[in-house]
Amino acid sequence: MKRNLFLSIVMVAITLIACSANNADNKAGASAKNTNKMTKVELETSLGNIVVELYNETPQHRDNFIKLVKEGYYDGVLFHRVIKDFMIQTGDGNSKTAGVDTPLGDGDPGYTIPAEFVYPKYFHKRGALAAARTGDQVNPERRSSGSQFYIVTGKIYSSDDLKMMSQRLADVKKQDIFRRLVTENRAKIEELQKNQDNAALQELQNQLIQQTEAEAAQTPFKFTDEQIDAYTSVGGTPHLDGQYTVFGEVIQGMDVVDKIQNTTTGRMDRPTVDIKIVKARILK
Repeated sequence: MKRNLFLSIVMVAITLIACSANNADNKAGASAKNTNKMTKVELETSLGNIVVELYNETPQHRDNFIKLVKEGYYDGVLFHRVIKDFMIQTGDGNSKTAGVDTPLGDGDPGYTIPAEFVYPKYFHKRGALAAARTGDQVNPERRSSGSQFYIVTGKIYSSDDLKMMSQRLADVKKQDIFRRLVTENRAKIEELQKNQDNAALQELQNQLIQQTEAEAAQTPFKFTDEQIDAYTSVGGTPHLDGQYTVFGEVIQGMDVVDKIQNTTTGRMDRPTVDIKIVKARILK
């Protein structure tokens, strides 16, 4: 971590903290009746049916998804962002009536959902169901969109690929630790800035960097055996692990997912021929 970036990182972090504090918690959600049995949802698309299973360990995402399905929110939405060997994304409520040139990706029910990372148990293997969200710059808490989600297609990685990616993710983990420490020291940082005490800011910088390195060393990042096996056999998107909430997985219809990911796309990765969720329903 470069020390001369500290002051700019601090300023950005403080601004983001203030912005995120105004984001109301998601209050939508009906509890699943049986917490031992996972809920299955069928997505009838214009190219075939996909069945997903929702994890009970991510209850806020599960209950919100069930609520939206029952309300018919997903009926008629488009797969508005499709990237081959990466993922297919849908859930923008504005896409139901969108024209060919209408920009998509901002539609939602008007709320976000707190992150529910159950990592490394649930990760971005092929077929994973995960929540979309805005970027860290405006969403440091990594809260999920109230409705938009994606299904991972990904690609197969070699062991050497995963070793290099592991190092990059270790660096991301350090950034997360440092950001948290900045948050915890926000009042002190603001006071030092107000007093223009650059020497004290430099000293605090050194302390936070040392704390970051020490904390990261206690729990070094590494892929589990299960992750390595999945990413080197069926594939996925490992660089997203621990940053987006994975709340379910496809149990039927990956051939349909592949049909969608192989479609021709145009501007903003939108399919040139609309592909939609015709109907979403809870399976008994």
